[in-house]
Amino acid sequence: MSKKAGTQPRTNILITGASSGLGEGMARKFAAMGRNLGLCARRTDRLEALATELRTAYPGIQIVVKTLDVNDHDKVFTVFREIQEELGSLDRVIANAGLGKGQPLGTGHFAANKQTVETNVVGLLAQCEAALGIFRAQGYGHLVVVSSFSALRGMRGNITAYAASKSAAASLAEGIRSQHLGSPIKVTSLLPGYIESEMTGRAGKTPLLASADRGANALISAIEREPGKAYIPRWPWAALAQVIRFAPLSVVRRVG
Repeated sequence: MSKKAGTQPRTNILITGASSGLGEGMARKFAAMGRNLGLCARRTDRLEALATELRTAYPGIQIVVKTLDVNDHDKVFTVFREIQEELGSLDRVIANAGLGKGQPLGTGHFAANKQTVETNVVGLLAQCEAALGIFRAQGYGHLVVVSSFSALRGMRGNITAYAASKSAAASLAEGIRSQHLGSPIKVTSLLPGYIESEMTGRAGKTPLLASADRGANALISAIEREPGKAYIPRWPWAALAQVIRFAPLSVVRRVG
């Protein structure tokens, strides 16, 4: 069976933002499935500890660790190529790195909102460009963009800039998917709801919070199916999406 046709497992997987949260959870699950991993993040100490743990638990897999800040755009291209060379190919790239910090607009925190938008939009753009350059040369690949349920509508307060950046991420993924529709280059946009992580931990009490393990399982299940778009976990977020899309702002503002 041909890997280009998407009929074989994606063996070599690159994950950005892999030192914690959703990225770390996905790395653990894919390692248990016997996949080779390229793990990137700013915090190399955490990455190295994770890689050591996974190599011990699953000695048959190959793990490559690279320090990467996705706001260093040239470095994104370099690191992606290095991981491709060390693993032999890149079957899947999961563009997961991002920031969730922010403050209500107009309250004097432009720098934090700017950093979130730059990381989640321009940093993502660099990841997509680097991945697609490799996929085009190979003739196949699977790009996974981690957006957010908050991308569906404008959100208030601390997540206004974050939600806007994730809306841009979802739109970017859909545009790329349209470009490569029907080709061996597949594109998936993930829209997670609330999943236990450092980010949700900082947010305080969070409704409908899924455990980290449940969230990771849902992410992996969706990624392996390679849909165009998936809400994570499917219940209740797929159902809520149908409501949120058309709800008045007086209802939407309760979600954020």
